Amino acid sequence: MEEKSIKKNHAVSKANLNGLMNIIRNLYLADDIPWVIGYSGGKDSTATLQLVWYALKELPNNKLNKTVHIMHTNTLVESPVVSKWAYDSIEIMQEKAKEDGLPFETHILTPEVDQTYWVNLIGRGYPFPRKKIRWCTDRLKIQPVNKFIQSKIAEHGEIILVIGTRKAESQNRARTMAKYEKLRVRELLSPNPSLANELVFSPLEDWTDNDVWAFLMQYKNPWGYSNRDLLTLYRGATADNECPIMHERNLPTCGKSRFGCWVCTMVEQDKSMAAMIMNDEEKAWMTPLLDFRNEFGDERQDRGRRSFRKMNGSIFGTYERLHHGPYLKEWREYFLRRLLEIQKGINENGPDEFKNLELITKDELREIRKIWVIDKHEFDDSLPRIYEEVIGEKYIDPQWLGSKTFGQEEWILLKNVCKDIAPDEELLFEMAYTLLDKENYSNGLNQRKGILNSLERTIKNTFYKNEADATQYYSSRVNRKQEYGGKFNEKFLEHIDISPDELDTDNEDE
Repeated sequence: MEEKSIKKNHAVSKANLNGLMNIIRNLYLADDIPWVIGYSGGKDSTATLQLVWYALKELPNNKLNKTVHIMHTNTLVESPVVSKWAYDSIEIMQEKAKEDGLPFETHILTPEVDQTYWVNLIGRGYPFPRKKIRWCTDRLKIQPVNKFIQSKIAEHGEIILVIGTRKAESQNRARTMAKYEKLRVRELLSPNPSLANELVFSPLEDWTDNDVWAFLMQYKNPWGYSNRDLLTLYRGATADNECPIMHERNLPTCGKSRFGCWVCTMVEQDKSMAAMIMNDEEKAWMTPLLDFRNEFGDERQDRGRRSFRKMNGSIFGTYERLHHGPYLKEWREYFLRRLLEIQKGINENGPDEFKNLELITKDELREIRKIWVIDKHEFDDSLPRIYEEVIGEKYIDPQWLGSKTFGQEEWILLKNVCKDIAPDEELLFEMAYTLLDKENYSNGLNQRKGILNSLERTIKNTFYKNEADATQYYSSRVNRKQEYGGKFNEKFLEHIDISPDELDTDNEDE
């Protein structure tokens, strides 16, 4: 980067930076409210933390009386390269903070094991996230962060959240930040609309992408990690492998590179990972991740992979067709097998630093097994078998307390009997194994309360011959309600040519 390019960035001139760091110091010293800094490992959070670090380093030790919590959220499905970058950086900054006598404390947050991406998609069978079924962000990011912040608020009464959000990121971001500027209770501190007793400080709010990069290139990373390596990471994530600091019209900029979950299906294509693979032969090992993401995120195939009933077994529809719900058993098992195959391939053939990479954790596997066997009554208990066939090791779970009455042998026998009795009845086998497992479970626990109602619900949810039969049943029920003047689903009677995915817009927990 040319020296003259840096000088054009007035926001990062020495005078302006000194003024901003004075503001940071004054805010820090103004009260006893602890700070929480969000750190993702990306350029904006790095620049924010770097500013605070430089500012506090100028204070005498007797003034550094309150903790600054550095909070990193690991969704467990982050891009492996970016996740490793962030983890390594956090490890170094904790050591450096101790060495410099600075009040920084690092925290790595993860979602609750029963709310992770794979537990929901492979375990419960939630459809992959999309614009109208977006279940991932809240579970993977918002809930872990809110839980951590609420614990600090409970401990201290209130906290100040320091984040790297900027108005230049998007028009929506600029409007939101401007709105909460008007509600500021103290200078530079905005209220959080979703959490009480949390104030938000955005020191980079008026910076552009170019300001951020100029600052990172001009000022050395204070905890000893390379900002130039960060620039290289961003450059590798752009399709043309270009990343000019001074953005000119019609030229690409590193600011447009986006890192996040490698499984993200909120965008049509994962351009950043595709660019990494294309620009660097050493990252070709990530190709199976990209291929798998495109495979399970294929909207054209998705509807046929899912049950025509909702998560609770009920049916609902619009425009003369039923909404589809969770993934069928065979597809949940297929997704697990593919994920484990990719993990094993990376462990054996990928770079040395990823030889122990877990795409799915042991805790997640235990949770998925529990959902399949206990909640979904799939007593063939297929997860250990799939794991052993793919990984080549014995699946060990000392915590498992599943029933020993029925297993794979009984599962296959029951399946064959149902097929022989009524080969055209698609749900007969599910009805049979669910009734059998519920009865066995209630007997084993000697808990008969509510068992009859539970068995009746199972029959009501599985007595359809197939989707056509269920659609006809639902249609006749809607028409009967209309005929007798009751409240009915008017949208189901409308006929509109619409994409099948548009039918599956209701909440997955409904």
